[in-house]
Amino acid sequence: MTQPLNSIEEIAGKYEAIFCDVWGVIHNGRRAYAEACAALARLRAAGKPVILVTNVPKPRGPIPAQLDRIGVPRESWDAIATSGDAIRAALKARAPGPMLRIGPKEFDAVLWEGLDLIEASLQDARFVAISGLNREDETPADYANLLRQARARDLEMICANPDIVVRVGDRLVWCAGAIARDYAALGGRVVMAGKPHAPIYDLAFDDLAAVASKPVRRSTVLCIGDGLSTDIAGANAQGLDSLLIASGMHGEALWSDGALDLAKVEAAQAEEGVRATYVMAALA
Repeated sequence: MTQPLNSIEEIAGKYEAIFCDVWGVIHNGRRAYAEACAALARLRAAGKPVILVTNVPKPRGPIPAQLDRIGVPRESWDAIATSGDAIRAALKARAPGPMLRIGPKEFDAVLWEGLDLIEASLQDARFVAISGLNREDETPADYANLLRQARARDLEMICANPDIVVRVGDRLVWCAGAIARDYAALGGRVVMAGKPHAPIYDLAFDDLAAVASKPVRRSTVLCIGDGLSTDIAGANAQGLDSLLIASGMHGEALWSDGALDLAKVEAAQAEEGVRATYVMAALA
């Protein structure tokens, strides 16, 4: 059984370092969660490095300023590993393409900088590269015809964000991972590097080694996240302990009468085929 916690300090003594998700754990896209940020700051003050591990489809460069703007204090983290950084090697290896690019032009412009990739129509593209849906009001159904055409040409899809949905304020917004999921269901070839895939964890361990200035045993790294198919599945694949945050993208779906419902947590984990070491309603 996954062990419920009231405070992360109940088990903090077992761990030397933290890999922590961002969206849904320390902020909701609009505001920071003060208690979660304070918990991470206390862990850092106790000598435990905190590496933020996020499926954002951008290199890490602009992320600190974005966290500043929504109130996440820099005392809460040491370094950031992003899906954007993890996928850039796969994109660069396919330059100059051409590629069919899917995603919001302004939001993710930094992802493509310096890769020497050429954009093209579906008919002329050699692969599809997706960072997100083109507009927030779209759904995966809007891409069904495009995916069928891409599959007919056997185009590879490079996905910069494996997340299916993310919570922005009180809304759930579809992410690139939903389109990649549908393409894979058609038999399409998909390449991803963010959670739950290994490349982003390689980056996180590199960052951890630089911050800690010493090797850190994998058995003493705790992964925190709200995504069963990303955060918890990734931790399972890496052989790392994990703490499921049963809010974030779940809202209150894993709660009953305003409190964490362990039966619902167990059922959700069984459905995804994953297992968290611990669970909390929210990081604190």
